Amino acid sequence: MRETPRSQETAGDPGPEPPQPRPGRALAHTTGASGSGTPHRSDGRSPQTPRGVRQTGPAGHLGTTPPVPMWPASRRSRTAVGLCVVLFALITWQVAVEGPLFDADVRLGRALFGTGPTAVAELLADLGNMTVALPVLAAAIGYVLVRDRRQWRAALTAVLTMAAVPALVVPLKAWIARPGPLEPGTGWYPSGHTATATVAYCAAALLVTPYLRRRWAMPVAVVLTVATGIGLVLRGYHWPLDVLGSLCLFGALPAMLNSLCRSRSSSRTPTG
Repeated sequence: MRETPRSQETAGDPGPEPPQPRPGRALAHTTGASGSGTPHRSDGRSPQTPRGVRQTGPAGHLGTTPPVPMWPASRRSRTAVGLCVVLFALITWQVAVEGPLFDADVRLGRALFGTGPTAVAELLADLGNMTVALPVLAAAIGYVLVRDRRQWRAALTAVLTMAAVPALVVPLKAWIARPGPLEPGTGWYPSGHTATATVAYCAAALLVTPYLRRRWAMPVAVVLTVATGIGLVLRGYHWPLDVLGSLCLFGALPAMLNSLCRSRSSSRTPTG
């Protein structure tokens, strides 16, 4: 058999050349357009995560700082409840033993009694009356039930939360037996009017907020509650710590209601 003749290479012929990249194909180790020698796509397309558009990190290096996740609503509610309980325990202890915080409260109360416009202070104090606060909560419950009858559990929880106000206030008043600022007798700690305003307005705001386009209900509820406490102090109906202690104790109840409503709504939401 005859062998197939091979082409003879001369001294001037160039050696074997590396394969040339064809248009539209990617070559892993070809030199980039800038001549840096770093591997990249040869067809000019941008990679999945282009380095040129990455944000610089805290140290000035290229990279993307990962977003910081927000606390879940249940964790925020538990934190708020725990903080309110600790503050209430501290205030109650100081009032019961007449500690340094008690003495400062007496001095502050005597300095504030009778200050400000009397008519305005009286109007603000009346916001904690049952005849004012309870109709607001009842209207919110009725509105929610008309919109969605399946929210009866949330409405019932709000009613039970409101019922917890006298169940907690009356024994605490009898146990602490704090004298009143301007009137004779005992049983002024914690403030029942402040508790009524806190639970009624905040619970009503929690019920109607999902049906509002803007979340203005809770800020309004907080303003009404704080205004009630200010009016009570200015009119001399309560000491400042009576109001603050009631805010801490009964401010935990709307937070618990918020956590309960959120957990029930999330359990009804299908996953996936």
